[in-house]
Formats: sequence, C-alpha cells, structure tokens
Amino acid sequence: MSDSTADLMAPSCGDGTARPKTVGAEVYAGVVGDLVRRVPVTQAEAVRRASGMFTAALERGGVIQAFGSGHSEAVAMEIAGRAGGLVPTNRLTLRDIVLYGGAPASELDRYDLERDPTVAHRIYELAPISPQDLFVVISSSGVNGVVVELATIVKERGHDLIAITSLAHSRAVPSRHPSGRKLYELADVVLDNEAPYGDSVIPLPGGGAVGAVSTITSALLAQLVVAEVVRHALEAGQTPPLYLSANVPEGDAHNLALEARYAGRIRRGG
Repeated sequence: MSDSTADLMAPSCGDGTARPKTVGAEVYAGVVGDLVRRVPVTQAEAVRRASGMFTAALERGGVIQAFGSGHSEAVAMEIAGRAGGLVPTNRLTLRDIVLYGGAPASELDRYDLERDPTVAHRIYELAPISPQDLFVVISSSGVNGVVVELATIVKERGHDLIAITSLAHSRAVPSRHPSGRKLYELADVVLDNEAPYGDSVIPLPGGGAVGAVSTITSALLAQLVVAEVVRHALEAGQTPPLYLSANVPEGDAHNLALEARYAGRIRRGG
C-alpha cells in the first residue's frame, strides 16, 4: 500500500482493520484535485469560445462586466481587479444600489434581495456600460431573480453573455424568475463548473454533505479564460493590459497608468 493510499485509510471500529476515510481534508483534497484536472478538459471548447468573446470585446474597445452575488461575487473578483488579470474589467454587485444608487444600507439586509428581479435593472442602470461591453454572470444555481433578470437585460441590450454555472444543480431545481428561465438558457457560452447538486461533494453518514466546490472550479474557469485571452494577445504581437499586484513596489504606478486608459469605464470601489 502506498503512503498516499494509507493516508486515506482509517481504523475500523473494533477489529483493527482499515477502511477508507469517507470525510476529512484528504478526501476533500482528492475530490477537488480530480475536478481541477477534469474541468479544463471537459470545458476546453467553452473556454476557447469564451476567450474568443473576451478578445473580440477588448478589440472593439469594450469592458468585461462581471456580476456574481453571494459566494459567486468571489469569482467576479477573479475577473475584475485581480493581480495578473485584465484591467478593462468591471465588477457589478448587489451593493451597487447602495454605493452608487442611494438606496439605504438596510436594503442589503433583505433575505430576498438576490431573488428580486427589479434589483437587476438598478444594477445595470447604475453601471458604466457601453454597447461593446461583454458580460460574465456567475451563479452556481443560475435560478435566482437577479441573475436571470440581469442576463435577460444583457441580451435585450445586445451584449454578449457568458455564464459560469453548475448545470447539474441548475437543471435539478426550478427557476425563481417569473419567466421560468435559467441563466444557462440565456447565455451565449456556458462554462460549467461541474459542482454537484447542492454544491458540497462529501456526503455525511447522517445526511447532508460537506465540502463545497463551486467557487474553486468557477475561479479556475475564469482564470483559464483570462490565460487564453493573454495567449491570443501575445500571439498577435500585442501587450495585454494586465494588473500587477498592488503589493509589489511598482504595482501602484503600473496599475494606475493602465486604469487611466479606461477612465469613467471601470470602477474599483466597493
């Protein structure tokens, strides 16, 4: 038995024999490792198409507009304002209705905020959006009112739309939007994060599960797309507008100079 196999074994009750661990850090790491290896393969064509849409949007002077609520906002942060990421990017959030729209902060305490389709209109109208912009909407469930309504607005206004979602989960639950539609049904390209129904991957003996994965695989997909965009730019002899870490000495000067090219088009507050 190899050391790695032995690590995944735990003593049984009473008889001294070993049985596989069913819960724990090693089990979770194994599942995540499998997903990280599999997703780039299964989603290769979608990543290729998404990166082409990114490249086309940037070439026509557009900005990448990324939206995610809840934990999906972390993935929008991977796209907008990230070290090593593209500068012409913008992160849209539920907080925008307070930060830029004058709504009282108590609005953010509403349990149903991300389920209210009217909020999507306020987010879109408050954002510095141009017709050439591309949208990335991230939602593992893909069924709540804000994400579906925002996706609907985006397509009605003629923008290209990329969705990062879990097809397994989204197909298993009803839509919470009045139209009955879901995010993946509206997108031009769907990047499937391959998270299971309910997100967590390790079932527990007494019911329920532990170990959510959607944020990990969604962030991976976002970074795969950006890496391909940069490859396209370099092959075309271009210098892609990329952020340096703000925590290296030359980072601030480099980043501010690039951001100045997109003054009025991108926001870094909130």
